[in-house]
Amino acid sequence: MTTPLVPAPSGAPLVAPRSAAVTAALGELEGHTVSWFRLEGGKHRGAIGVPEGETLERTVRMGIELGIPVVGVVATSGADVGEGVAALHAWGRVARALTDASGVVPTLLAVVGPCVSGPALLLGLADHVVMTDDAFAYVSGPDTVAAFTGVPTTRNRLGGAAVHDARSGVAALVVHDEDEARLALSHLLEYLPANNLEDPPRAAAIDPIDRDCTAAADAVPARASAAYDVRDVVTDVLDHESFLELRPRYAANMVTGLARLDGRPVGVIANQPAHRAGTLDIEASRKAARFVQWCDAFNLPLVTFVDTPGFEPGRDLEWRGMIRHGAELVHAYATATVPRLGVVLRKAYGGAYIVMDSRDLGNDWCVAWPGAEIAVMGATGAVQILHGRRLAVIADENERAAEHAALVEEYDAQFSNPLVAAERGYIDDVIAATDTRRALGAALGRLATKRDAVLLRPGRHSNTPL
Repeated sequence: MTTPLVPAPSGAPLVAPRSAAVTAALGELEGHTVSWFRLEGGKHRGAIGVPEGETLERTVRMGIELGIPVVGVVATSGADVGEGVAALHAWGRVARALTDASGVVPTLLAVVGPCVSGPALLLGLADHVVMTDDAFAYVSGPDTVAAFTGVPTTRNRLGGAAVHDARSGVAALVVHDEDEARLALSHLLEYLPANNLEDPPRAAAIDPIDRDCTAAADAVPARASAAYDVRDVVTDVLDHESFLELRPRYAANMVTGLARLDGRPVGVIANQPAHRAGTLDIEASRKAARFVQWCDAFNLPLVTFVDTPGFEPGRDLEWRGMIRHGAELVHAYATATVPRLGVVLRKAYGGAYIVMDSRDLGNDWCVAWPGAEIAVMGATGAVQILHGRRLAVIADENERAAEHAALVEEYDAQFSNPLVAAERGYIDDVIAATDTRRALGAALGRLATKRDAVLLRPGRHSNTPL
């Protein structure tokens, strides 16, 4: 049987019971005080009418007023058709409340059944959504889609948990059942402050901050085109077993998640060379941008691991707005006021390097590994552009290959070498890969008290769905 959220000692509900479809109270979730609700059941399985909308709105606003997270468990058939237009306005009030809570208190939702029609948009307003395997969510149902497009579909193919896990990015985590959803929500809260005026809770540091990162150093191949899993680096550099990856299957060329460094919660952003070579595309840019903005809203320092050959080329990407969506990541980093640390692992080429929290975007501290390449592009491509005509007139194939190799080596020495970037002030130091953890720990310790005047104002910005 599913274990519900345990009411707080007062046991007082937030509002008098007016509907069988919703309950709400101040409660405890694995030791975290939250303003919580459960929308499910009733005559039409969680349909939102006027009483349900008022209860949900009150729950969210109580979270804002008390400065505590808002946590909801949702299974809703949508707006209550029997109440007409009033039901539409009812969930609209909930949407307004969630928007007001955005960036002020964490908002977490667990979907344990249907979440359809207009109220499905509430999922897009929450900071993070956990879905159970059998949950589904969509704005327009299978019948409507088939009537409009002529293509039959099912609710799971249209909006099942697997779809929102890998394709839409709505689900931050997908779990087996409601018990696991409750644990996932509590795990998320372990990294978060109760509101945007507090610092994230620091845990006891049980992983030595001065240990060598041998596994991380061994994980990255020297050959620039070789693939590897950047999570092997992340999990070794950060506190042992502290990394909680969010949206792992959505835009897999970008890794985002929460972790701890010397007990301090941090947000992690990393290019993933194991998927699409770590290039940036639209979905990766959007995924990282919203995550960066959310971390900044709740005072989570940012740790960025860079290994990208650039933006993914493609006509379709450009037509779909690569410029606009790439700019979302630029904007998110450039406006972030939390401590921002970066490590260039291997490749940092072109505009994608700048986007990944480079120095002049406002990065506070950035280092590179000795084999890193920081340049406009890879040496081979650069040589072809700069010296293509010169190479083309060399008739002998071996002589041309030798000249090309010499020019590549020269370009690497003059432009790609991380020591050059350090001399120019673009990075702070070149460090041994095995020293990454202690270097990051020392830097975060120095930057932990960083504050910006904007931070002193509540609700300095919202975590909008980019």
